Amino acid sequence: MGATMPNNIMQLGMGFWASKALLSAVELGVFTELAAGPADLPDLQSRLKLHPRSARDFLDTLVALKLLEREDGRYRNAPDTDLFLDKGKPSYIGGILEMANARLYGFWGSLTEALHTGEPQNEAKHSEDFFAAIYAEPARLRGFLEAMSGISAGAAQAIAARFDWSKYTTFADVGAAQGMVPVVIARAQRLVRQVERVLQNRQPRHQPRRQWRHARSVRIDRPKAGFQHRPVDSLCQTHQFVLHIDDLVEPGSE
Repeated sequence: MGATMPNNIMQLGMGFWASKALLSAVELGVFTELAAGPADLPDLQSRLKLHPRSARDFLDTLVALKLLEREDGRYRNAPDTDLFLDKGKPSYIGGILEMANARLYGFWGSLTEALHTGEPQNEAKHSEDFFAAIYAEPARLRGFLEAMSGISAGAAQAIAARFDWSKYTTFADVGAAQGMVPVVIARAQRLVRQVERVLQNRQPRHQPRRQWRHARSVRIDRPKAGFQHRPVDSLCQTHQFVLHIDDLVEPGSE
């Protein structure tokens, strides 16, 4: 039997170092910048507006974490970060990491308080209605919706691939945030001709532009998609905007 070591304890206890390095890299857009091709330190330092004191150590940390690769002084994305953390790709899952950085990271810092008091430490700490607090600020709402897209991307791929869609030409995803799941299904199943998407929001203009990027990925013509106001129950003092996309997803479109 080997000696008892504190490796696991230390790795868990200091694990936030690696986590925050990744979250800051997503916030700074490191992987999106490098999706265009490798770059050296001065170039990245300028493009990402990094201070000279920290730039090299930060990028080399990402290399050590296997998030970036470095060869001859030039940095490039690792295969997984290039696929999943480039905002220009439909496979981007970074929305949940953006929310983790902007909201959840700070909330988890209050875990001990939550264990003592039993009280929530998120927006509900200062508001009776968690979702009302989320909806009150467009930027926060945008981050929340993008997080839902990121966290549902894997499930969307599985549903599109494993469910037998051969008998269906219409489907509806209710409460679909930015529409990640219906668009992934529509792209994968060429016979799907209609998408009905419920977007809970105060006004259509508050919806992130990325939802329209998803829409364009299946050649949905935005001007043809009309918003309809529909009242919702008393639990949420807002409106549901139902986006009907009928016969706009053509067979063979990508």
